[in-house]
Amino acid sequence: MATFAKTSRYARYAEIYQTQDRRGETVLAVLPPQIPLRRNRGTHLSKEGQRLDHLAWHYLKDPEAFWLLTAHNARILPDAVLFQYRIRIPLDES
Repeated sequence: MATFAKTSRYARYAEIYQTQDRRGETVLAVLPPQIPLRRNRGTHLSKEGQRLDHLAWHYLKDPEAFWLLTAHNARILPDAVLFQYRIRIPLDES
């Protein structure tokens, strides 16, 4: 079974369940994480060459929290956030 880091969105906000694959084998599956909404801290005006993990470190003090920025900006893919001119930054409520 796969394991997730303690700070992973899957460890914190996803549900793991058992199901059967097409061969009839019992397997574990993970539902998409349901990340709760956070209050908005403000916005960051993006500049060319910036990376989401750098922004996560700067604002949230955790480079692996890029997924919080992704969810807060209502995007599925992290790279989609970087195409925005204004990136919404959540409050660090951990």
